[in-house]
Amino acid sequence: MQYSAHGRYAIEQQNNILLVDAQGPFNEVLAAQYHQDITEITEKMTGEPWGSLITFRGNSVFTPDAEEQLIETTRYRIKRGMIAIAVVILDSANADMQQMQLQRIYQECQINFHVFSDQESAKIWLDTYIEQATHPIKMKQSHMTKKYQ
Repeated sequence: MQYSAHGRYAIEQQNNILLVDAQGPFNEVLAAQYHQDITEITEKMTGEPWGSLITFRGNSVFTPDAEEQLIETTRYRIKRGMIAIAVVILDSANADMQQMQLQRIYQECQINFHVFSDQESAKIWLDTYIEQATHPIKMKQSHMTKKYQ
């Protein structure tokens, strides 16, 4: 088993969702680069509320310094319009620890988040959450229409 000092990630924007695919441990070096990359991409995401779907592959635990940096990064994203985060944890022997760290980060930032074991469920939850936040009256009307048909 090969161990890397820090992991890697990819960021992609799809409409009103910022997709992040991360693998390996997050230390302060990687967290600082992540913050810089997030800053650049979120500057383009203005207007409508948006969310993040973050997939962690393997044992993506955070050092204490990285955890602090991720709190700042999350606060920045919230200021730029992010309203929710869906997290997927795959193939991790440390899933409980990862979930505890993420819970600390996101609760500190007071952002709505949910942890999933598959990307499809995470995407459905995030799409629905954003849609309800963006168009609450439209969603209520469509649910009422479906109920009484």
